Parts: sequence; C-alpha cells; structure tokens
Amino acid sequence: MRNRKNRMATVMALAAVALAGCGGVEARGELPDEKPGGGSKIDVQQSQDELAGLTVKGRAPMTGFDRDEFGPAWADVDRNGCDTRNDILKRDLENETFKKGTHDCIVLTGTLKDPYGGKTIEFERGQKTSMEVQIDHVVALADAWQKGAARLAEAERRELANDPLNLLAVDGPLNSQKGAGDAATWLPPRRAYRCDYVARQIDVKVKYDLWVTQAEKDAMARVLSGC
Repeated sequence: MRNRKNRMATVMALAAVALAGCGGVEARGELPDEKPGGGSKIDVQQSQDELAGLTVKGRAPMTGFDRDEFGPAWADVDRNGCDTRNDILKRDLENETFKKGTHDCIVLTGTLKDPYGGKTIEFERGQKTSMEVQIDHVVALADAWQKGAARLAEAERRELANDPLNLLAVDGPLNSQKGAGDAATWLPPRRAYRCDYVARQIDVKVKYDLWVTQAEKDAMARVLSGC
C-alpha cells in the first residue's frame, strides 16, 4: 500500500514545480504496454489482502462535486503532446492510424477489443462515431468524490482523473450504462474480465486512499473468490 506521507510529499513537490512555471504537471509514469482486454494477470491474494485493508464507510454526500474539481477533462498532464484521451486510445486500441503532423498523437482509427463486453469495435474519429469508444474512469469520479476524493488535494484529484491505472477504452454504451456505479451496482457483463476490473478498482482505491461501502466490499470479495 502506498505510503500516504510519501505521496503527499510528492504532491507538494509537484505543486512547487507548478509555482516555478511548469504548469502543475503530475508525474504519471509510463503508460503500460499491455492491452487491458488481454488475459488476466492479477494476483488474487494481493487483491484480497488490499481489499481487506480498505476502510469501510458509508457514502459521503455529493455536496460540492463537479467534474472541474478533478481538473480539465483530458488535459495533457504529462506534457507528452497528447491529451489523456488519445494516450489511452493509443494504449488500448490495435492497428491505430494517426492524424498527420501530430507525432502519432491524435488517433484517427483503430480496433478495440472491448474488455467490458467482449465485442470488437472499429473506432473512427468523428462527431458521430468517436463516442462508440469511450474512456472509462474505472473508479468513477463521482463515486471517488463520495468515498474520499473530496478531501484530496487538487493535484491529487487531477492525478486520479488522468491516471492510466484508472482509465480504460471501452464500449461507449456500456460505459454510459455503468455511470457512476461501483462494484455493488455494476460489473462488466463479460464475466471473464470481472476479476481484472475489481482488482483495478481496488488498486485505485488503495493508491488514493479511498474507502468502500460494505455492499461494495462484499461484491468485490465475491468476484475475487471466483478468480
């Protein structure tokens, strides 16, 4: 489990960099190369141990919640020239093509093997087609707000909203169906991905010191027991 004091020190250091003129960039690390829709690679025992260590509390009120509290949507927080949405599309899609002159940044087309539903979706950038593939916050921002994110520093919330650990390219309608649901109210219809999905939610909640409700913890435990 991440040491909160060390993480807070990192956030404070990043804030200092921002004051020096670097624009508040959070270090997110390298985007992982593996496609999330692939085979399960989770350590079940580790996920169970981490789940056991999460605080159990009720939902806090939604008072004060606004998407802007997590920073601009899909900002280029790592200063690699690409916004976060394109970073994740590039990571999760296959056979991508890119807009010329963008240094392989703006994804025009690609193939998504949707981890949530199992469909193969041909992505094409455009007003009427882009939303067929959406970038899901695995731990929804509204859910995170009610379970500890409201008390995080602004820089930590920006990090949470743009952290590749908490982001997946998925089937758009399924993402809309999920909404702000947690594991107690929504799980991917593709059962083969539920272990990975729950393990990823747990990792995010551990990393950002978020809590779970009892119903959520019970649902997560049920999924892990079958992994």
